[in-house]
Amino acid sequence: MTSAVEHSSVEVNGVRLHIAEQGAGPLVLLLHGFPECWYSWRHQFAPLAAAGYRVVAPDQRGYARSDQPADIASYTMLHLTGDVIGLIHALGEEQAVVVGHDWGAPVAWTTAQLRPDVVRGVVGLSVPPAPRSPEAPLVRLRELLGDGFYQVYFQEPGVADAELAQNPTATFRAILSNGSGDSPFTDPPRPWVVPEGAKLLDTMEEPAELPGWLTEKDIETFVGEFARHGDRAFTGGLNWYRNIDRSWELLAPFQGRGIDVPALYMAGDRDLVRAFPGVDQLLPALERAMPNLRQAPALTGCGHWTQQERPDEVTAALLEFLAELPAAK
Repeated sequence: MTSAVEHSSVEVNGVRLHIAEQGAGPLVLLLHGFPECWYSWRHQFAPLAAAGYRVVAPDQRGYARSDQPADIASYTMLHLTGDVIGLIHALGEEQAVVVGHDWGAPVAWTTAQLRPDVVRGVVGLSVPPAPRSPEAPLVRLRELLGDGFYQVYFQEPGVADAELAQNPTATFRAILSNGSGDSPFTDPPRPWVVPEGAKLLDTMEEPAELPGWLTEKDIETFVGEFARHGDRAFTGGLNWYRNIDRSWELLAPFQGRGIDVPALYMAGDRDLVRAFPGVDQLLPALERAMPNLRQAPALTGCGHWTQQERPDEVTAALLEFLAELPAAK
């Protein structure tokens, strides 16, 4: 009989991270995105644990029950990948398979790129691995999509923070519903752009009914997990966006370094990430650039919240990928 999910905390790089854990065996780390937490992986814990894996999902730096450093500059990709490596070692392991969704995917890809000795396999959901751009990412995104593109809109400290924290229940209902494959907003998928003079949540309606994959209990759980940080509930996650260009600068020494470990990419065909500039050219070229990467077929009708919208398909793909990896050291 598989044990229940257990909760604890681990101190990594001076930051206390909350973790949810189930099972025993080779370590599989599950990294959430924005605005999420460990609970985003609720459907994956039991099946992976039953298959013989030690499944650990942290609330990443700045999120939910984990510490939220005050300094915006404490959320660079080097901090985030450092947390992953530190967590693996703090758990008493030498290696792990790292799985990431949304923002968790770039953290997973980058950790595999920088530390292939520690990451024995990597999976990215929604966000594909991308080569380092020739110019700072936000400069190009602002040129192509304007100041209203959500990643640009998030740059001003305190603005989106206050809007999202004003009514967390409405925030989670709107963002999770409108980003899913059940929403007209994703048919076809398009970039999230805030019109001039509007606020962030003006761009999407809070649904009268939640999509079938999401329950009121799920919403209550997300709200409760974020409650610790009060009116700064979303600030930690937003600070990741405020380091996009800083991370681009810091990762310059690793330009051209590939991802050599076995890798899997999986996404929905209605994921808003597909509408980002250049992604349509990037996806067909991934396997040529990364010979150990394979792409799962696009999940038809699935939006951005991959492992929540399509839990059975995602879990099956993870189990197949894990079973094909060489034995852990």
